[in-house]
Amino acid sequence: ITRKNHQGCIAFISPISFQKVENVILQIFEQGEIPFFVMLDGVSDVRNLGAIARSAECAGVHALIIPAKGSAQINADAIKTSAGALHSLPVCRENSLVRTVEYLQNSGVKVVAATEKTQNLLYDVDMNRPLCIVMGAEDTGISNEILKKADDLAQLPILGKIQSLNVSVAAGIFMYEAVRQRK
Repeated sequence: ITRKNHQGCIAFISPISFQKVENVILQIFEQGEIPFFVMLDGVSDVRNLGAIARSAECAGVHALIIPAKGSAQINADAIKTSAGALHSLPVCRENSLVRTVEYLQNSGVKVVAATEKTQNLLYDVDMNRPLCIVMGAEDTGISNEILKKADDLAQLPILGKIQSLNVSVAAGIFMYEAVRQRK
């Protein structure tokens, strides 16, 4: 594992401490704030994860929710791309995003899935309430299970020939639409 002098002991640690969504949401409600989450379903590029975390921190998102498996690692590249946001933005690493969606909905949080599989535009969705925006994998989008459970599906208008945006760019647009509506 290492060529350095390890003296018989090696530890693997995460560069950040992960939170549980149950604890984060309780803190948000106790502070009298309106919950605002971003969930990443299968986003695998560390730079996209870092860029989304940076935008989320700037937009006042309370926590980033990622799956325990099948997601980009939070490593030095992700932290660098986040401009350090991953050190201040809580990250919830959950075993089941479907169960997490159900928990959030039972807690009064509206789940909005960003997908091209709808005619509903982002601008027509009410985001001025407890909210979780779900962004999908760069290649396959959001899983069908989460799409079925989401309260709303929303898309961005695409006017050019290329039919998709980078997930971190799209996430930033979704987050700042929520910020606009809440102001």
